[in-house]
Amino acid sequence: MASVGALAQGVVRAFPTTALRGVLQVTTPPMALLNGQPARLSPGARIKNTNNLIVLSATLTGQQLLVNYVPDPQGMLHDVWILTPAEAQQQRAGQQALSNIRFESDNAPSR
Repeated sequence: MASVGALAQGVVRAFPTTALRGVLQVTTPPMALLNGQPARLSPGARIKNTNNLIVLSATLTGQQLLVNYVPDPQGMLHDVWILTPAEAQQQRAGQQALSNIRFESDNAPSR
């Protein structure tokens, strides 16, 4: 019988197409910084760790975490997923550029 840990390693999480990428730092729950800008966690916000388990925002205070997130209609952070290194390699809207050099091909549609 396979262990739960071994099974969890093969699970690929499917994120909503509306999910954005950012760096989250919880300051004083429900307050946070998202990409260095003030943000707020919504009432009932769900933060899932790399094992897809819900974690309390207070346990993340002060850590800078690469996340995918979906804001609620008021713009507060509602669904947040802390990314694994493999998930972090996938491109996602909202992801900050690694350099300030831009090329014309960056805006070209992919084939």
